[in-house]
Amino acid sequence: MTYQAIDPHSGRSVRRVDTATSAELKSALERSADAFRAWRRTSLTDRAAVLHRAATLLREDSNEHALLMAEEMGKPVTAGRAEAEKCAWVCDYYAEHAERFLADEPAATEALHSYVAYRPLGPVLAIMPWNFPYWQVFRFGAPALMAGNTVLLKHAPNVPGCSARLEQLLVEAGLPEACFQNLYLTDKQAGAAIRSRHVRAVTLTGSVRAGKAVAKQAGTHIKKTVLELGGSDPYLIFADADIEHAASQCVQSRLVNSGQSCIAAKRFIVEKAVADRFTEAVVERMRDAVVGNPVDEATEVGPQAREDLRDALDRQVTKSVAKGARCLLGGEVPGSPGWYYPPTVLSDVRRGMPAYKEELFGPVASILTVSGRARAIEVANDTSFGLGAAIFTADVDEGERIARDELNAGCCFVNSFVRSDPRLPFGGIMDSGYGRELGRHGIHEFVNTKTVYVA
Repeated sequence: MTYQAIDPHSGRSVRRVDTATSAELKSALERSADAFRAWRRTSLTDRAAVLHRAATLLREDSNEHALLMAEEMGKPVTAGRAEAEKCAWVCDYYAEHAERFLADEPAATEALHSYVAYRPLGPVLAIMPWNFPYWQVFRFGAPALMAGNTVLLKHAPNVPGCSARLEQLLVEAGLPEACFQNLYLTDKQAGAAIRSRHVRAVTLTGSVRAGKAVAKQAGTHIKKTVLELGGSDPYLIFADADIEHAASQCVQSRLVNSGQSCIAAKRFIVEKAVADRFTEAVVERMRDAVVGNPVDEATEVGPQAREDLRDALDRQVTKSVAKGARCLLGGEVPGSPGWYYPPTVLSDVRRGMPAYKEELFGPVASILTVSGRARAIEVANDTSFGLGAAIFTADVDEGERIARDELNAGCCFVNSFVRSDPRLPFGGIMDSGYGRELGRHGIHEFVNTKTVYVA
């Protein structure tokens, strides 16, 4: 097996890398364990210096990183630069706050001293996706490294250049040898890594199918896991909402990374009284989105990362229309070269259609009309996913109550689109996975929460 990057704009192969041999994998696992024994004893000050330096390098070379992402998975360069800069933010954030997050926590007991200490687990295997090839790695990697763990990265097979560049960058930032290793592994080899006595935990961002497979293997060997498995995020637009603002935020979310985002708005659930106005505004904004070569500065929507994913998206749209959805915009694969899919708007979406129940990974907006707020909440929760959700309403207090108490999702926003933020925990429930990244909660996922009791 080889890892192969194919430029989704031209269809041209740009990079091929052979997967690791069994001996190379064995050596990498042993080196990661050896590196952990030294890295865990470094000071938080020394670890922070590495992450601050990594942040500086990410900002200095953001255009280079953006071009690499555009080449391997079609991300528009403006979005690629923003991704590199967000990675710099998360590095700086944990460099500045990890000492507080990891500080001993006193507990009042009859003991002379009793407290909770946080200590690293060891090598962590990270199985990462292609859609945010830098951010997905850093949002886990920054806190994991600051906590004193080492990292073994198995990235997606279509972004081998990105994964190699990440290791190079951290080495340039001063991270000791083998504390972060990029490995080109087959799925079978990833399973062997999970079973290895050296690996102490696993994190995966990917499909539900992949999450189940990894959780099963890790559970068999009593390894801690964090899973982020995607979603079908509902956005609720109530009759009292600022429709122009709601439409703008919904479309902005839907077009993030050309629609290839787990937390992009998937279902727009609109009260009947404003459905026509909202639909018109969404169609207008989707129509105005600039589709083109990802290296062009004006491009907002690039190609889909892989041909098979583009074709799967087209089948989902076609089946939804066959079941009664109306296609108001797009919906046809263009004849031009590249794996493009046009910004598409489906209305009259109902239960039983792929656009209702499945995760549409591309620039497709699904609009559902409902009779009122209670029905909107019911439809929003009628899903096996639970990653993100958003509510648009003039009644901010009621919107907050619904976000807090009614919606079944890990991240709920009011009058804004869902997005990850280093200061806040990120993750889902149900088929969207478990565990949290980012914030204080994220750095505690891969530590030994240790009770210390001194009589």
